[in-house]
Amino acid sequence: MEVEISVEAEKKRLNSWVALTVVLLSVLMGLGKLKDDNIVQTRQLLKADAADAWSEYQAKKIKLHLTEAGLRQAEMLVLANPASAAALKPQQQQLRQEISRYKQESEALQRKAEGKEQGFEALNARHDLFDISDAALSIAVACAAVAALSANLLPLFAAWGFGALGMVFWLAGFAGWNLRIEWLVSLLG
Repeated sequence: MEVEISVEAEKKRLNSWVALTVVLLSVLMGLGKLKDDNIVQTRQLLKADAADAWSEYQAKKIKLHLTEAGLRQAEMLVLANPASAAALKPQQQQLRQEISRYKQESEALQRKAEGKEQGFEALNARHDLFDISDAALSIAVACAAVAALSANLLPLFAAWGFGALGMVFWLAGFAGWNLRIEWLVSLLG
């Protein structure tokens, strides 16, 4: 009778540890999901902003090339008809000013687009951290369930190990640490 009570007490204690483990892992997963969803939304906005900036850059470059072509045409007209030089001089000056402005604006748009893409890549790295964390925490929950079903401590220890790994990546995602394991990202990507 005492042996039955002892075995039952051990199962109850194991189930308590499993329940506590699952609750903690679930809280971490929920908070990580919230943060990751915010990161995903911000990434989408940055990607759209980068695409817009690159479109503006391309449009500005087209205007630059068209203006340069107009200046070349005006210069060729002067060569073909030197008498038109005085009449074309104000137009050539205006075209040169536009070329200078378009060059400055296109360089600024290029920097803007590159900055948006860098921001996107930084958030992408954080998103990867939450993905790895979510995978490790999910495996930990599964191991905890196996521990409860098998009444065995070994799967619970595995759950704690995967939970600790998931927690490290979870913390890295929240803190923005550069904890990137390329082979694991490519494996899961």
